[in-house]
Amino acid sequence: MTSPATPPSTGSASAPHAPARVDKERRVTVSLGERSYDILIGDGLIDRAGEEIAARLAGARAVVVTDATVARLHLQRLEIALAGAGIAASSLTLPAGETTKSFAQLERVVDAILAARLERGDVVIALGGGVIGDLAGFASAIVKRGMNFVQIPTTLLAQVDSSVGGKTGINTPRGKNLVGAFHQPVLVLADTALLDTLSPREFAAGYAEVVKYGLIDRPEFFEFLEANRAAIFAGGRQRSEAIAISCEAKAAVVAADERETGARALLNLGHTFGHALERAVAYDPGRLVHGEGVAIGMALAHRFSARLGLATGQDAGRVAAHLAAAGLPTEISAIPGPALDRDTLMEAIAQDKKVARGRLVFILTRGIGQAFVSRDVEPADVERFLDEELTR
Repeated sequence: MTSPATPPSTGSASAPHAPARVDKERRVTVSLGERSYDILIGDGLIDRAGEEIAARLAGARAVVVTDATVARLHLQRLEIALAGAGIAASSLTLPAGETTKSFAQLERVVDAILAARLERGDVVIALGGGVIGDLAGFASAIVKRGMNFVQIPTTLLAQVDSSVGGKTGINTPRGKNLVGAFHQPVLVLADTALLDTLSPREFAAGYAEVVKYGLIDRPEFFEFLEANRAAIFAGGRQRSEAIAISCEAKAAVVAADERETGARALLNLGHTFGHALERAVAYDPGRLVHGEGVAIGMALAHRFSARLGLATGQDAGRVAAHLAAAGLPTEISAIPGPALDRDTLMEAIAQDKKVARGRLVFILTRGIGQAFVSRDVEPADVERFLDEELTR
């Protein structure tokens, strides 16, 4: 079993972390007392999903929630695995894309669970990326006041980030993830072989969340990524190791701060800017997907920190260079389509979930691996910074 690393504090964090064990299959435990659960990482786990679920939820029935793209690629294998373990299951296939995280699609998921007459002890299975995981997880949190939930993430972003930690929810026209609940899964199965079906753009978008863990408090992991980026994109041992270390990092933070009252806010590095950009383009995947928004957001967070005199421009440049080498955008001007404006972005930032008593809260940095929570950011400083960035 891979032991979670020491969680970061709400200040800067730079203590060394042990690397993940290099095994054929890895297991990371999210330690939450009676609600602890395993993240299994390895090739071919979808074919073992039935036995892994049955071992934890004997006699359970299931509803599988997926999207049209994933259903075509992976649903039949999962259905065979569930049937082989004696798990009776029905499935619901939704449209692919960020716009599926909506009240309308939530109603469809809830109705499918109720129509299947699932009991509280049965299980909702999310087969897909972050959109499906967030949506199905939220439905499982509210139906019968909480049902069992299993994540089978099919994207890199979901495997290293959204499937772990129990954040569930949907978007509204007023902002991203503003309606939701904390609801932990009982199991996460991260089948690394499924990542081979991703497009280069989708894989790169997920890689942004991997980089995030190095930038928060693991500078040695960022160095590992700089040295092994090509191998991670190619697959194999380095990819599995990067996923395992990322899951360790998130598991440690979640165990220390499940409901984001302190240290867990650090996981939002780049997300305040990134979510604002996503909202500004109306969640249009042709213009911007979540991981790309996070990549631009992390580059902005480092440049903003340098502008405030907290970090060096050299570190900001190093971050942007690594993201760009991975095929990710690092500037607002890289977003295709009509130009964005400062007021639209500031309005979205003001709706961010981290805003407290009207004060803007940002994750800033004193350098690579030295992120911290700042609760006293002046709106005027953000406005001036955005004015500069929008003319780059």
